[in-house]
Amino acid sequence: MSEPVQATSIQNDEAELARMGYKQELKRDLGLLQNFGVSFSIISVITGIPSLFATGLNTGGPAVMVWGWVVVSTFTMLVGLAMAEICSAHPTSGGPYFWAAMLSDPGGAALTSWITGWFNLLGQVAVTTGISFACATFLSTVCTFKTGFVPNEKTQIGVYAAVLFTQGMINTFGVRILHILNNISVWWHALGTFSLVVAVLAKAPTHQSGDFVFRTFIDGTGGWGERASPAYVAVIGILMAQYTLTGFDASAHMTEETRNAAMSGSLGIIMAIGVSALLGWYLLLGLLFSIQDLDATLHSATGQPVAQIFLDTVGEDGAIVLMVIVIGAMFMCGTFSITSNSRMMYAFARDGGLPGSKFFAHVDARWRSPIRTVWLACTLSFILGLPSLGSQVAFSAATSIATIGLYTSYGIPIALRVIYHRKFTRGPFHLGRWSFPVAVAAVGWIVFITIVFVLPQVNPVSSETLNYSIVAVGIVIVYSVGFWIASARKWFTGPVKQIAAEEKGVDILDVEKVA
Repeated sequence: MSEPVQATSIQNDEAELARMGYKQELKRDLGLLQNFGVSFSIISVITGIPSLFATGLNTGGPAVMVWGWVVVSTFTMLVGLAMAEICSAHPTSGGPYFWAAMLSDPGGAALTSWITGWFNLLGQVAVTTGISFACATFLSTVCTFKTGFVPNEKTQIGVYAAVLFTQGMINTFGVRILHILNNISVWWHALGTFSLVVAVLAKAPTHQSGDFVFRTFIDGTGGWGERASPAYVAVIGILMAQYTLTGFDASAHMTEETRNAAMSGSLGIIMAIGVSALLGWYLLLGLLFSIQDLDATLHSATGQPVAQIFLDTVGEDGAIVLMVIVIGAMFMCGTFSITSNSRMMYAFARDGGLPGSKFFAHVDARWRSPIRTVWLACTLSFILGLPSLGSQVAFSAATSIATIGLYTSYGIPIALRVIYHRKFTRGPFHLGRWSFPVAVAAVGWIVFITIVFVLPQVNPVSSETLNYSIVAVGIVIVYSVGFWIASARKWFTGPVKQIAAEEKGVDILDVEKVA
């Protein structure tokens, strides 16, 4: 793109942002590839699949993992298409919570925006937790190779804190090179996944049969009754796929930093889901065909079935190389998750939705980045990850929280799009006559998975095996609704027209709104 054309594009983007009531404060230097790259890096099939591979093997096994991926990918694409249409009409960093306000009836706009914002924040924090905690876990695991090192809870906490701190520092001082890292991340994920699968398939002493990969069902949950067990286990077994295909709202949160945002943000969402769906199925098949001993893989001394597959196929030296590929992808995924998380928090604070809004709605003049929300994201993610130490069940619960939080925040504006479809003003990307049925199907799927992922995952249910996602979700519901009734309804009006307020001499964050 020539400089005059690029300048015109940026001017048009800034004019569109001004129409929505906001000033251009973030640096707008991302193109379509970079916008796509953020969502693609956060979805990160090479992060999500290895992270929950053990969960997948125990809740349905290969058959549910393979065919569940196909089903989940199809419905996730419908969700993405519905979101892309809305993103094109309202390209702003607020993403779902801003959309909820714009698509709602004026009388309920503030409440729907408030609820959506808090669910999106919960999901953003939880998905960063899942990604960075998995990175720390795999890093600890690879350190056991050839060393005899045995990680414990203290070392795990230290590694987890170090991972989050490093990712936070990159988001603080490395903003100017984030788009370079973004390009590296896209190629790292694509070529890394391809190379990993080729390596394990080529070096595997034996390969599993097609019958094993496509038809084998495993119930490692403890059983839920002979009649109910297969269906129940299959349903909860789609968590691995749905958690992996999450976080693509990052393209929306990055629109204030993207050129031609009304199209690039929408295409970024769709491209990220489509490429990830194909790449993820390829990775799943490669890993499943390369399993040497199912029981040894399920009960690996490494604690990670994927690490055991690497050891069984390419040996210890080769496994270290493949683990580095996975860890590198996880680290970059977590880095960009914090980028997206911080932009959402910044936008929500800018509109007065966070406690301490005046403090957090700040963009550093030198780095053109919301540094304070970067560290808020890191801190909250660290706290949320602590219950997962030493517990695969607790880690699965954290991934459930991420999935429920984010998809609920996706579902509210899509549902409002269905309810008030006659007043929806389309952007340059739209689905035409397919818009309404796609949105209805997307809402139905989100309702389904929200119910599924609060269900118990292991039988019998005890304090150690409880799916505490329902607790975290319940806290957000009680807090957001209770605080709304007690206080927020008196002062939170939804997205604030920043420019209009400042033209009247009003600093929208001058008064601390949150008690």
